[in-house]
Amino acid sequence: MRYLTNPTTDLTYNDVFLVPSMSRVTSRFDVDLTPQDGTGATIPLVAANMTAVTGRRMVETMARRGGLGILPQDVPLEVIAEVVAWVKERSPLYETPVVLDASSTVHDALGIMHKRPHGAVLVTDAAGHYIGVVLDSDCRDVDRFTQLGELARADGPVVQESELSVASDPSALHTAYETLSDARVKAAPVLRGRAVVGLLTRQGLVRSSIYRPALDAAGRLRVGAAVGINGDVSAKAAQLLDAGVDVLVVDTAHGHQLKALDAIAAVRALDPQVPVVAGNVVTADGVRDLVSAGADIVKVGVGPGAMCTTRMMTAVGRPQFSAVLECAEAAADLGAHVWADGGVKHPRDVALALAAGASQVMVGSWFAGTHESPGELNVAADGRAYKESFGMASARAVRHRTAGEDRFARARKALFEEGISNSTMYLDPQRPGVEDLVDHITSGVRSSMTYAGAASLEQFAGRAVVGIQSQSGYDEGRPRSESWS
Repeated sequence: MRYLTNPTTDLTYNDVFLVPSMSRVTSRFDVDLTPQDGTGATIPLVAANMTAVTGRRMVETMARRGGLGILPQDVPLEVIAEVVAWVKERSPLYETPVVLDASSTVHDALGIMHKRPHGAVLVTDAAGHYIGVVLDSDCRDVDRFTQLGELARADGPVVQESELSVASDPSALHTAYETLSDARVKAAPVLRGRAVVGLLTRQGLVRSSIYRPALDAAGRLRVGAAVGINGDVSAKAAQLLDAGVDVLVVDTAHGHQLKALDAIAAVRALDPQVPVVAGNVVTADGVRDLVSAGADIVKVGVGPGAMCTTRMMTAVGRPQFSAVLECAEAAADLGAHVWADGGVKHPRDVALALAAGASQVMVGSWFAGTHESPGELNVAADGRAYKESFGMASARAVRHRTAGEDRFARARKALFEEGISNSTMYLDPQRPGVEDLVDHITSGVRSSMTYAGAASLEQFAGRAVVGIQSQSGYDEGRPRSESWS
């Protein structure tokens, strides 16, 4: 990357723009988004290790589309082991269905439909055999205690799992898509004989022709997990590795401290056969020290996140674009990589982070307002659906993390919270699922790369030309939802 004009101050994403260059890349589909950081991801997006963002559904969905999800450090180790095993059993092609038996009620269905964007519940009999499907529209204007067996519709198509054994076969995807289109349905069950094993959607079939799932050596979806720097880090990390995690993140707000370096060294001493990510830092010195301690990838970002109050509380941090650029250059000199963590609000921000040299970009609050995030779906007075989000240094997160300590110790730590404990994250009606946001982000990044004449992320970071702009320049590029007349 090079600047169009040399900066005289540190810069945020809003402060900069990409300049178009001569390009021989004519199509977005000619662009390869695969990060070269050893994580096995095929798109450069990571769902952040935040309790309100990443759980089993987020990890599963992100991996199916080539990204990564990092389970938070305050999740009990036995729960992480169970989640990892569950994700490893999911299909790289079709979705995990929402299933209820025929005796379940409309009330039961309405309480679980929001777990997936498609809003379909598959109904089975007592033997677990498929009966039919119930949609949100089927539940309107009926008694809430009506049994689903009375509403289930069996007139739609079904797809046998054996017909989809080769996920990379475009003809199989095309045939399944045409089957659903001819029946004028958006979703169909995947059966193994008469047993329900999954759900196919038309949009999912299209996505499977574009994205490559992030798979381990055994062809299973990849899972990441975080460990903190307190307590017996070595023992915790060993348990995560035994559980089968594919990426291990040593995580703390201030990564450039001796305790963090000791934690990284302890993890490296286990000789993990997976990438070790550590952070967070914002300087080249921080990168060098973390890599020397054993990190393969360094997380960059202090204070840019939507839930973070660190800069207002402490004045500590750094504008994210400049931090990523400096840290990426230092990491490259050492044969390591960086993840840009926080501060992205639009696809342009992700493109800029990658242009600055990040191998991947972590997304937190942006993904919190999706069907796949762990929180319960709520409905505001104006009818808009939302979920609650909170920062990982907030009082709410501290309460979760210190639940096993005595009341006095917890009260002491509560005095030093930083971060928002409750924020309303509305679901975008046009993009309510994380896959919708992945489409949105990767589309923008692909287009950015064609403007730069880059066919890979490495070429993008090498060819990108970045200019500096005023607030007026940034505002000029924002679309208007209404006329100015």
